Amino acid sequence: MSGKIQAIRGIRDILPEHAQIWRTIENRIIAVIHSYGYQEIRLPVLEKTDLFARSIGEYTDIVSKEMYTFPDRNNDSITLRPEGTAGCVRAGLEHGMFHNQTQKLWYIGPMFRHERPQKGRLRQFNQIGIEAFGLEGPDIDAEMVLLTARIWRLLNLDKLGLELNTLGTINSRQHYRTILTDYFTAQKDRLDNDSLRRLETNPLRILDSKNPDMQELIENAPSIQDYLDNESAEHFAELCNILTDAGIFYSINPRLVRGLDYYSKTVFEWTTAALGAQGTICAGGRYDTLVEQFGGKPTPAIGCALGLERLIELVLQSGNHTITDVPHAYLILVDSKATGYGFRLAEDLHDKLPGLRLMTHCGNGSIKNQFKKADKSGAMYALVLGPEELVNQTVGVKPLRQDADQENIPRTGIAEYLKQRIPGI
Repeated sequence: MSGKIQAIRGIRDILPEHAQIWRTIENRIIAVIHSYGYQEIRLPVLEKTDLFARSIGEYTDIVSKEMYTFPDRNNDSITLRPEGTAGCVRAGLEHGMFHNQTQKLWYIGPMFRHERPQKGRLRQFNQIGIEAFGLEGPDIDAEMVLLTARIWRLLNLDKLGLELNTLGTINSRQHYRTILTDYFTAQKDRLDNDSLRRLETNPLRILDSKNPDMQELIENAPSIQDYLDNESAEHFAELCNILTDAGIFYSINPRLVRGLDYYSKTVFEWTTAALGAQGTICAGGRYDTLVEQFGGKPTPAIGCALGLERLIELVLQSGNHTITDVPHAYLILVDSKATGYGFRLAEDLHDKLPGLRLMTHCGNGSIKNQFKKADKSGAMYALVLGPEELVNQTVGVKPLRQDADQENIPRTGIAEYLKQRIPGI
């Protein structure tokens, strides 16, 4: 094989210095989700292709253009998941999780779409999904918005905008679709190629066009708000009242339709202007007919997904991040005689101080070289074991982030010494 081996276009590595930030942010988000009573579910990245064709919509861009689909060795059509909701519904039905019960679930992991790579848009991207099943009122819609708003506050992100819309029930949306088809058909000569295709398959998706030449036509299109059934209008009004009472600022965007066919009633997006064109960092909505569409009993449901690449980029831009994987201490082993004793000491400290991040030097090297590595690691302290320390049953402790002399601490007291000086261990 000749030439450099590189990652596939649009699929990137997350290197250690960034992986630390990823884990910190993921853990903070997951802690919020758990605090609202949601439980983790782990879903496969491979599913039967029909699952997505039936749920997302056969004529959506995702299914028709973007999915990674291939035959397996049995010649069954298999797809790398482009989103998480369909797999979550499939798992819930397969394992009997929706019958006469409510479920509040979350998951995390990579999704795959063959899109044109650009900033904020990759072919393998990561999401945290949040789904609730069996609850039909606007209160669960509001909870999902409030939950995500709490995540933004925890991450110190204060320049996000919330857009809301309702797509109505299936019947009212079908009526609106007819109205919209008539409107765009009368203006057919002004439609671009994508919109002409969508006119035949899903005219609501024309409203989501980013083509600047189409914006005036879209702005003048009939609004779905004028064709809502009473049930959907009341549901949406109550949601807006709850959010207003809770102090959540939002705007109603009648052109917000989302790109998946399974949505009905509430849809929402959290957006930012700080990331350029790819400004949506969280989006979702209700999908009250999807479980039934897959053969289950009618089950109201709502879900949303947070795009981690975009969210973490936003956190990095704001400067509101902390790296937590830097070791607290670095254990220096002066010579080979200290190695065995040193590893026993390290294991003892791990036992007594479970929160201690201790890096033990491996690979020999002079004491000067080991101190350089200790300093480069970012550790607060260097722990030193040499011939003198072995004889005296002590451990040398040298502060690395302040100008202070090395101390010699009795071997039996080193755990307590570190506990008093390093918060949280």
